Amino acid sequence: MSLDELRIRIDEINHEMVDLFVERMKISVEIAKYKAENNLPILDKGRERKILQEMEKCAGEPFEDYTQILFNTLFGLSRSYQSTIIDNGGSASPLIKTALETTPQLFPTRAPVACQGVEGAYSQLACDKLFRRADIHYYRHWDDVFKAVEEGTCRYGVLPIENSSYGSVTGVYDLMKKHSFHIAKGIKLRISHTLLSNRGAAMEGIKEIYSHEQAIGQCGEFLRSNPQIKVNVCANTAVAAKMVAESGRTDVAAISSANCAELYGLKILSDTIQDSDNNYTRFICISRDLEIYPGSSKISLMMTLPHRPGTLADMLSRFSMMGLNLTKLESRPIPGKDFEFMFYFDLEASVLSPNVMRMLDELSNEAGIFVFLGNYIEI
Repeated sequence: MSLDELRIRIDEINHEMVDLFVERMKISVEIAKYKAENNLPILDKGRERKILQEMEKCAGEPFEDYTQILFNTLFGLSRSYQSTIIDNGGSASPLIKTALETTPQLFPTRAPVACQGVEGAYSQLACDKLFRRADIHYYRHWDDVFKAVEEGTCRYGVLPIENSSYGSVTGVYDLMKKHSFHIAKGIKLRISHTLLSNRGAAMEGIKEIYSHEQAIGQCGEFLRSNPQIKVNVCANTAVAAKMVAESGRTDVAAISSANCAELYGLKILSDTIQDSDNNYTRFICISRDLEIYPGSSKISLMMTLPHRPGTLADMLSRFSMMGLNLTKLESRPIPGKDFEFMFYFDLEASVLSPNVMRMLDELSNEAGIFVFLGNYIEI
């Protein structure tokens, strides 16, 4: 057969497949109605497994794996369509609808805000960009920031979650599952690390450097080129600058922002110490209550999935089928549970979309733990 003849046959098969697909989906509606009348769940994993085994056997080699992918996709589409017929409710939509009704049109310009560290911390710089006049309360640990928001001491908290060159701030992700909070807004802040010292210090005389582990990681090449310098991890880059200033020593330095040089009376020994000039950190602004402001286009979720093969792939295919862009997937181990994880998803979407709202309700019914963290703007 010629190429044109082969393509004609492919086109014929495509039409046959679409006709069969439409017929299958129509039957799914009848099945959905029966399930609704008899209070049955949409997912019947045992039946899906049995069909997969039969279809793989039918396809034979070398098409077994491809057949499995095809039918898993069909199952996902069928379940999604059935969920439009069966309204099983979900924990997501009531919370979201209340937030949409009660959230004001404008994000506040002033509020009490919790930040980790001291004056000059990057969290404070992010806070100043988020709020015109923030009443900043400083805390020693990230855990304290979560608690301040959770307990109502501060309306908001600002926390780093990811750096463009050094990856996720895993300490913050690990704390997320311990606290009740939502994300009200996000911001990407350009990070410019400098090496700060007391006046009278010289580069060749520096014996020790202090900074936060993220900043240390973002200046790896500089530190590797100076192996004689001892590196000390501390709670925050601004804390490091303050420690150096208070020490009065000329043989120590801090990796911190240029802003801290002015704050603590230090001088800039070098402003070319970070690995990349294109260095950004993402910060989230957390709140106790869910707030969804107009124009929100990013959704963050936290959930556990059943501990069986293919569950994560099924989840990702669901996002893909809806045409949603998944921008972040983070997993953190659950203490006390072998090889079980909490998953964090960031996706570009809005709860104003009925399809997205329906998907969130489906997920809230299917996931072991499901937490809708927020639908927000990231600036």
